[in-house]
Amino acid sequence: MFGTGEELEHLQDSRIPEVLAAAGRSPFYRERFGTALSGLRCRADLATLPLTTKQDLREAYPFGMLAVPKRQLATYHESSGTAGTPTPSYYTESDWVDLAERYARKRIPIEESDVFLVRTPYALMITGHLAQAAARRHGATVVPGDNRSLAMPYSRVVRVLHDLEVTLTWSMPTETLLWAAAAEAAGRRPGADFPALRALFVGGEPLTPARRRRITEIWDVPVVEEYGSTETGSLAGECRCQRLHLWADRALFEVHDPATGRTGREGRGQLVVTPLFREAMPLLRYNLEDTVEVSYAGCDCGSPLPTVRVLGRSAFGYPVGSATVTQNRLEELVFELPAHYGVLFWRARAEPDRLTVEIEVAAAHRRAAVSALTAAVRAAYGVEVAVTGVEPGTLVPTEVLTASHDVVKPRSLFGADEDWGKALLYH
Repeated sequence: MFGTGEELEHLQDSRIPEVLAAAGRSPFYRERFGTALSGLRCRADLATLPLTTKQDLREAYPFGMLAVPKRQLATYHESSGTAGTPTPSYYTESDWVDLAERYARKRIPIEESDVFLVRTPYALMITGHLAQAAARRHGATVVPGDNRSLAMPYSRVVRVLHDLEVTLTWSMPTETLLWAAAAEAAGRRPGADFPALRALFVGGEPLTPARRRRITEIWDVPVVEEYGSTETGSLAGECRCQRLHLWADRALFEVHDPATGRTGREGRGQLVVTPLFREAMPLLRYNLEDTVEVSYAGCDCGSPLPTVRVLGRSAFGYPVGSATVTQNRLEELVFELPAHYGVLFWRARAEPDRLTVEIEVAAAHRRAAVSALTAAVRAAYGVEVAVTGVEPGTLVPTEVLTASHDVVKPRSLFGADEDWGKALLYH
């Protein structure tokens, strides 16, 4: 283990030769560098290599990045949102030990007594499998609540949260707001009727401080943030000061400025990662293309690990008049509205001459909420804005929160009064 920045750097340098040797065994890096990798020894040497891009991974699909025999693979994955040629990732059993250990580095630890609801995708994405593996390694009971499955509608999530006395959850931040609305629709109070719940683990989308506070207020439990990717697994976790720290003892991180082409150890730009313990798919200076802010300035928690603010696509804005409107800042303004207004869901459209915003809000608070948000947006951006309050159930339909689906297996024989349009496929 390490206690200082110097010890951390020594650990990173000690791993570089093994990382380069492993990379040299993959067809992609062998073709790109030949035997040149054998002469590199430290972080400074690594920095002379070109970045590996998502397009490189796509062009190497399916096994051009593979550095071990196929028989050693434990799992294969692809990134979410991939269109066209997929972005592949694969891991050995040894890789999975590292993956699960990094995910489990939570300020609120996973314990043997926990009932852990995993409410992220399974399938080819890693996120659900990762949480399940970490929870099982710590003896917790896993409830696999895949949020892409018809078998797990929001009404069922609420029932499971309550009846199974779920203690921990893993989801995107937006999911926790949807559960709150679904709980209310079912006649349950999020902050009172789920007494076993002790923390909400969230990741997969940027989380502003205002939205974090609102989620915490609604559920009356801590919100613990996580950052990672399918290609790398967990890359950062939250300390007691509620700041994300990069796992720089497990990977080497850099920040790339796409405007200048320069890459450094900190600042604002795209996150570049070189995993230090990876068997199946070594990556050298892999550009995740996520916009981040990395700092080594130190944290009150005392950790020497660098901190990171993950901005993602929300860092990019749309022009409205003379201003640039970003989702991050707009989300802050929405969730800074008084909690008793009950605003959970919103959407906005940036037009050349004005910003159009819709918020779900009950009639009793509609006028006040619209007035407050209009004033806040004008003060923040100095642009023309049209804020409209709409009935709850408009942006997130009530039936989405309350529906209970019958999931039936494929069959071919139907009775005279049955719908045989459901033949052969799952419904």
